[in-house]
Amino acid sequence: MAVVAALNHVAIAVRSIDAQRRFYEDVLGLTCEGVEEIPDQQVRVAFFRIGAVRIELVEPTDPGSSVARFLEKRGPGLHHLACTVADLPACIAALKRSGARLIDDQPRPGAHGMTIAFLHPQSTGGVLIELCQPQTPTPGDNSD
Repeated sequence: MAVVAALNHVAIAVRSIDAQRRFYEDVLGLTCEGVEEIPDQQVRVAFFRIGAVRIELVEPTDPGSSVARFLEKRGPGLHHLACTVADLPACIAALKRSGARLIDDQPRPGAHGMTIAFLHPQSTGGVLIELCQPQTPTPGDNSD
């Protein structure tokens, strides 16, 4: 059985981080923890912390990326929920045994020093779920 330790972040697909950043900083009063490009996923991401959870803005860097296709089909909005797990390979193995449909059969590098794997929305009631495991613990991270 996959054991989820905590909600790590809520990801929101946006066309432009720069255009949306002002809302999160000026209106909600959040501080951007940084912007990071993830070339193999063809996205840029920005993280804003709210207590133990982050909001992640996800911007496509390529018109053929999965996030760009998401935006074309659904428009900006909730993209996925990310949950912290203690042992990602074991979670993937358990999910495979349970018959869950996975997007990632093996862990891969993600943003913010995480190793990640995605569950297909067809196995989760329509919600894209990311499982993430910190590669190295960082102070203040909610991965415990």
